[in-house]
Amino acid sequence: MAQPSGLRSPQSPRSDTSPSKPKFDNDALKAYIKKLLSSTLQSHSWPDPKDRDQLRSWIKEISERVKERMIEIQPKRFKYVVLTQIHENLGQGGRADILCHWQDGDCVAQEMFANDSLICVCIALAIS
Repeated sequence: MAQPSGLRSPQSPRSDTSPSKPKFDNDALKAYIKKLLSSTLQSHSWPDPKDRDQLRSWIKEISERVKERMIEIQPKRFKYVVLTQIHENLGQGGRADILCHWQDGDCVAQEMFANDSLICVCIALAIS
């Protein structure tokens, strides 16, 4: 059955297919984030309520290191956004996704880490 024309997304006027536009190496960033989350959080558990500063410290460290790696991968022509969240793992399900209007060189890398005690989601955006 044909889809009504009003339900299709319009062609993006912002897309630029010029070869001079840099592309961000999304695969390298995803591999880095996955390794970083595991090495940083593997042996940790959800902190005691009196020690919430530890949680802030992990979030800040992960976010800073991901941003620094993004700058190493592509130091110019991109703006970077890193969102890191850590939640207590109580056996709950969850789902997160992101939808954006991109130019051709833009990308998003997202990785998740979970152990018996905590769940961490890190989303990194490179926007030209």
